[in-house]
Amino acid sequence: MRAADFQGSDVITITSTTKPVPGPGEVLLRVLRTALCGSDFKLWHKGAEFIAGHEIFGRVEQPGHAMDGRRCAVYIPLHCGRCEACRAGNTQMCIEVSSLIGWNRDGGYCEFVCVPDNCLLPVPDDIDDDLGPLLLDTIGTSAHAVREAERFLPREADRSVLVTGAGPVGLGVVLALKALGYEDVFVSDPNEARLAIAQDFGAKRYAVGSKDKRFSLIVECSGAHPARNLAIELVLPKGVMVLVGENAAPWTITEDKIFRRKDFAMLRTFYFPKSDFEPNIELLRANKERYRRLVDDAFGLDALPEKFARFAAGETIKPVLAFAEAR
Repeated sequence: MRAADFQGSDVITITSTTKPVPGPGEVLLRVLRTALCGSDFKLWHKGAEFIAGHEIFGRVEQPGHAMDGRRCAVYIPLHCGRCEACRAGNTQMCIEVSSLIGWNRDGGYCEFVCVPDNCLLPVPDDIDDDLGPLLLDTIGTSAHAVREAERFLPREADRSVLVTGAGPVGLGVVLALKALGYEDVFVSDPNEARLAIAQDFGAKRYAVGSKDKRFSLIVECSGAHPARNLAIELVLPKGVMVLVGENAAPWTITEDKIFRRKDFAMLRTFYFPKSDFEPNIELLRANKERYRRLVDDAFGLDALPEKFARFAAGETIKPVLAFAEAR
């Protein structure tokens, strides 16, 4: 099969490699779409040991298997289903298995990938191929962040909310907030085109770095340390700030009086539990055309090196690597 090799130093080459053979408890999935994700930038810069790509949507090609022929999204965290976390429904945080598809084993920037049975998420026929991968990071991660905040801060339509970062996840948070009934939603981002989309989705602009307003809920999606520090300052007493964006560089919190002299919750959320998948399908169904705006490019494997560079430069929002099905 053909696959992308993330060699490091911002170089991707397209190579031929052995078609994978599924092991016990696995199926072979023909990849139909893999969405590009900003968390893959580190692999673009440093190189990848395995085939990258973790927002995967495809069709099971496993004759005799109950899921053969089904279109599925791929749940990237491997999970045992037996540990305390899995039994509680927190499948994305399994304490027995710490492995992610596209990171610790081969992912979806290729034609075929082996997927554990319990990582197959069947997608209904009314969800078209281009939107299938959005059920993972763009919808799954974003909606989970909002739901998790509501464990500490009950939903109220007029709660003031700030979303920092209007990338795919940040825009996904905006859509989740609006779908769940939040009315006073602000968003900050230096990218004017992404701000305009957030406004079309019902959010209001908030200047990057401004201290003009305080918020009950802040969802930090940029991963930038200055945005995190500002969130600590802007979150209201008894408010919640949710850290969704990633940053591998160390972050130092200054324990000054701004930090010390108020009660507030700081949450880190990761991916989503499998139990969220059905509600997330309904979220996508109710907002298909809005989510469709995020998928602003689709292309074949040979174009991936050029398209990934454009994505890294901020020229596209949620482009997808698209394979035609064999007939």
